[in-house]
Amino acid sequence: MGTKTVDETGVKTDEHKTDEAADAAEATEAPESIDVTKAAEAPEAAGTDTPAEDADASTDEDTDEGPDGTGTEGTGAAPTGVGQGAGAVVSAGLGIVSLTGSWVGTVASARESLMGQLQTSSSSDVGTLVEKGYGNAWQATAMWGGIFALVALIVGVVVLARPAFGAPGRPQAPWIKSVAWAGVALGVIGLLLAVLKYTDVLLGLPATG
Repeated sequence: MGTKTVDETGVKTDEHKTDEAADAAEATEAPESIDVTKAAEAPEAAGTDTPAEDADASTDEDTDEGPDGTGTEGTGAAPTGVGQGAGAVVSAGLGIVSLTGSWVGTVASARESLMGQLQTSSSSDVGTLVEKGYGNAWQATAMWGGIFALVALIVGVVVLARPAFGAPGRPQAPWIKSVAWAGVALGVIGLLLAVLKYTDVLLGLPATG
């Protein structure tokens, strides 16, 4: 820095003015250099996490995990067992129909009875009249009862075996098992009775001679 000189009259010279301008410039530049340095150091003091890393961290935290620690994202809804319950009810209903009769079996029985009357005449012997008029009709009823029983048995078995081909570790509802087993039992009973009646072992035709 230059030395301030004053002439004898007390007026500042050009050299003195030049020195004052240099001092003012240095005083003005000093804060700017400090601010620039602080601005450069600010990101380092704030931390090194980037927005992308923050987004990845938040995504990992928001990912839901199941009871076994595995992620559940992208998995479908768990099966509710509605289809198995409906199948069990259908099986039990068909088993009941096989024992009590259905309109299909009634119509088939009436049709066989009508055909037997058309195929016989008043001159036919009693055995032929009984066989054509009643035997065939009873066999038609037994046949349709056996069909319903067989379907009930198949549906019940499928419902009981369904969990083995579904999601592992997901037990079947107890009421579904109970109803399905009821359908299977009714189906077995109905099928057995139908076979016995169709073969005339149970409730056969009366002897005519």
